[in-house]
Amino acid sequence: MDQAAAWIEWLVQGIRHELMLFAAVGILVMGLDDLLFDGLWFGIRRSIARRAVSRPAGPRLRGVFAVFVPAWDEADVLPHTLVHALRAWVGEAVRLYVGCYPNDAATLFAAAPFAARDPRVRLVIGDADGPTTKGDNLNRLWDALCEDERREGLRFAAIVLHDAEDRVHPAEIALYRDWLPDHAMIQIPVVPTKGAGATWVSGHYGDEFAEAHGKELVVRSHLGLPLPAAGVGCAFARDALSLLALHRGGAPFRADSLTEDYEAGMLIGHYGLSAAFVEAWSAPGDPVVSRGAFPATLEAAARQKARWVAGISLAGWDHLGWPSLAGGNGGRLRAWLARWMLWRDRRVPLAALILLAAYVGMIATGVVWAGEALLGWAPSPIGDGFRLLLAVDAALLLWRLGMRGHFAARWYGMREALLSVPRAFVANIVAMLAARRAILLYGRMLRSREVVWDKTRHSEAPPPSQLDPLADPLADPLAMPVRIA
Repeated sequence: MDQAAAWIEWLVQGIRHELMLFAAVGILVMGLDDLLFDGLWFGIRRSIARRAVSRPAGPRLRGVFAVFVPAWDEADVLPHTLVHALRAWVGEAVRLYVGCYPNDAATLFAAAPFAARDPRVRLVIGDADGPTTKGDNLNRLWDALCEDERREGLRFAAIVLHDAEDRVHPAEIALYRDWLPDHAMIQIPVVPTKGAGATWVSGHYGDEFAEAHGKELVVRSHLGLPLPAAGVGCAFARDALSLLALHRGGAPFRADSLTEDYEAGMLIGHYGLSAAFVEAWSAPGDPVVSRGAFPATLEAAARQKARWVAGISLAGWDHLGWPSLAGGNGGRLRAWLARWMLWRDRRVPLAALILLAAYVGMIATGVVWAGEALLGWAPSPIGDGFRLLLAVDAALLLWRLGMRGHFAARWYGMREALLSVPRAFVANIVAMLAARRAILLYGRMLRSREVVWDKTRHSEAPPPSQLDPLADPLADPLAMPVRIA
């Protein structure tokens, strides 16, 4: 019995030591990586502020804008989105292409009245039953756009991407008209809505997007690096998507990808075309952003993030590799910076493994402490080097939480900034669940060679206040104060 107890003591202490060592080293590596990026952001903040101007001096992009809205099983939210967009963009030359499936009768019945009443809405019904993939749906919308161009003798100026649950901003199209003449792609901030019940699971999306779109994309855009498209609140020049279509035999979006929007944005950068992340305000306190609801349960959040992880970190590695930048613009340093950004995009599964090791190590530490107090286990010594490593990790984690809170405060105020600290635990749980699901999803994709749109279901309608008619949504588009990274 004594020998068995000694063996259990040795095993538990050994597992605790190895897990904590692995987690500590991993947190150090990830923390230093983030700290280096933060230093880069601090270094360019003044330069970004100096570049703040009202709008580009050149001519605006004229013509009709196509807005792609892929929809599968979106009958609950699509009518509200279409009502809001059509009211917000009164006076704008836009055409909304809504992509549906023949076996999704509810969504078809929800969208058909809009297409019948308003010439700005074009209902596109694919040949295949759904769901296929979002990329396949977008390609069907592209085909419909090209068909309309041939039939009507026109050429669209740009293509905007939005999801079926988005709340568009009235000044969004005007912003794209200002900036697309100088860029192939424009991305505006994405702001997750925070309503009732959005404190924890859905609330952590706001914290993450506030930091990613307040710092990550700002730095990439300022340095002229490939810019990932978020799939909502982004606009592509017509010629840019034509280039992607030529690259893929007529289809600009990859149909066998779970993150076709991310890949489209990255490819534009790798071709040497310019992309920009633009923060703009149509009035003080009124940022030009794309707002939308995000999952409020752990299971739904894990499903959604698993799709992102599988598409960006795993399948995206297969699809994009580690490409160099076209044309050699910026030299070798810029190419290595671009690869560093790809590493940061793809490190999520490794980060989840480190988090898992840390949490299991903490549980093992609790077991060891209980054994020392109740069973007389010998205290395990901690070396000075390991103590120093843990102290550095603690400082890095506090810094990380501080940065997350800073950006959350910018978008949501001090209360949400304080809540972002305990929400970090929720974000870690979601990340670990998503990484596990992503690995299984990626393995299934490799075995079956099939990719299915495992979309997030949106069933909550927006509050009535968001559907009120918008009076004079854009009084003076030329007077927008804009900050471009």
